Amino acid sequence: MHTKTTLVINWHLTEACNYSCQYCYAKWDAAPSPRELINDLEQTEALLLELYHFFQPGNLANPLWDQMRWTSVRLNLAGGEPLLHHRRLPHVIRKASRIGFEVSLITNASRLTEKMVAELAPDLVWLGISLDSANDETNRKIGRISGRGALLDVEALAGALDGARAKHPHMKVKINTVVNELNQAEDLSPLITRIVPQKWKILRMLPVVTGALAITDQAFNAFVTRHQRFAGIICAEDNQEMRDSYLMVDPNGRFFQNGQQGTSEGYIYSRPILEAGAAEAFAGISFDPDQFFARYPEQLGGDAK
Repeated sequence: MHTKTTLVINWHLTEACNYSCQYCYAKWDAAPSPRELINDLEQTEALLLELYHFFQPGNLANPLWDQMRWTSVRLNLAGGEPLLHHRRLPHVIRKASRIGFEVSLITNASRLTEKMVAELAPDLVWLGISLDSANDETNRKIGRISGRGALLDVEALAGALDGARAKHPHMKVKINTVVNELNQAEDLSPLITRIVPQKWKILRMLPVVTGALAITDQAFNAFVTRHQRFAGIICAEDNQEMRDSYLMVDPNGRFFQNGQQGTSEGYIYSRPILEAGAAEAFAGISFDPDQFFARYPEQLGGDAK
């Protein structure tokens, strides 16, 4: 039996995004209802309650309990780009927190203003920022640019994070970097030094939906080695480590998992959670507790990624 402090559920609440990254995995098959749940607050709250009821610590009916014995549950909100729903998002985060979740958010930060950070920070335990390059041309080629041609202002982002963490020191910051063909040779040390995250997740481009910009084992390992000065905060994930190791919910409220390893076969889905109930829906997908725990390096004190 494993013991772990935090169980993490990743809700990808929207497929919409203002960027068009070539390797984006946030492409889901249409569900019976094409309307994303985030557009209906009543349905959103029902989903949050159903997830917490099923995954709350001590639920003996949850098939993972005997193997994992978590003491808290974190809801990680991702996309697409969650801040495209900036009017609903603060309510959703507060509601999730009041239900009992710890809450974290992953964003490309393109719409993360100082005002927005200040509004969200009180209810967040982690704020994740997706940053793949410090080079404007590389970001353009990847697709990390808005339809209006706007690139992320990293210095403005760093300033907003500095202010938020000064007022809300409980909120930790992590950086997510997808290593791909276009940024594999880059040195992101100056960027990481400026942001000063508590965690840096380095992921190898995963060919679930597309094989665009895929890289070799050697290229991925070289990127990680190049940044060993940050070894104390790095969490590196190769493709095999991502399979069946995440608890994921799609924008229409279905559990899902990656398809066949090393291919671009898309995803495997459960029935809609609000239709079948979390227990029955969860039984329809695979999840490997050993893979889940393998993503938690001891030097990070067991904090959830």
